[in-house]
Amino acid sequence: MKSLRRQLPPMTALTAFEAAARLASFTRAAEELGVTQAAVSRQIRALEEDFGFPLFNRLHRKVTLTAQGRSLAAAASNAFNLIAETASELRQETNGDDLTISATVAFSHFWLLPRISEFSRRHPETTLRIVSQDAMPALDQGDVDVAIRFGGGNWPTGHAEKLFDDLVFPVCSPEFAQSLGPDLSPAGLIRQPLISNEADDPMWIGWNAWLANFGVSTTGKLKGMRCSFYTEAIYATLNGQGISLGWNRLVSDLLDQKRLIRLGEASVTPDGAYHVVVPANRKQSRALQHFLNWLLESHAPG
Repeated sequence: MKSLRRQLPPMTALTAFEAAARLASFTRAAEELGVTQAAVSRQIRALEEDFGFPLFNRLHRKVTLTAQGRSLAAAASNAFNLIAETASELRQETNGDDLTISATVAFSHFWLLPRISEFSRRHPETTLRIVSQDAMPALDQGDVDVAIRFGGGNWPTGHAEKLFDDLVFPVCSPEFAQSLGPDLSPAGLIRQPLISNEADDPMWIGWNAWLANFGVSTTGKLKGMRCSFYTEAIYATLNGQGISLGWNRLVSDLLDQKRLIRLGEASVTPDGAYHVVVPANRKQSRALQHFLNWLLESHAPG
């Protein structure tokens, strides 16, 4: 019986093939692997010679997998993913006190960072890495141990547990509030500079949607500054540029500090909630278990 090593194709060539098959491009595979396109092409050609049949159809400006190539690509992808997952688990066991947390820029800035020192005091042995990014990371890639996101609770590569809901209402600085008249109703606010921010999340409530909840129709552009991120909108509000929508979980500290004040009684409860999301098929490290306990016990409502 042949040894396993003699049955396997050359690993360098197989690595080049897997990248080219996954990316559907020799050029992009070369960029990912840090080699030349010619080197990738040479490795795949050697693999085809080893098998005795073509793995790619080489068309004008693109390549497609042959039937045999698709079979090998599926097997290589599964094998490489299994190796990557196992390696990630082994690293977690070795570095069990390291924890990488992903959160949106706004949640990280206004909620997580002001509170994370409490966790560090309880668990000084844990080394934290905070990744602030609005895009949801691919939890199955092993770069992030846990994510905190607002949404409906369904993320394809993770298991979500609800933390808390939120409430959205108008806020401004105390100084700006002095310039306002007595009408703080939704219909009255539309005459004021309303600070907004861009958002790709369909569950994010902007001014148009918030006002529509009270039957206030907006035509044309709203008066007021438009920012790229929610953090920018809040800092503009703190500096007296106008009124923004305060998500209670994000601005509660600023309200307690009297740096922002709530305007009126009108509020909207958005669809969705904040969730803590962990990789679906990965063993939880000791540090992650401690962090989840801290989040759910200390900050989730009863």
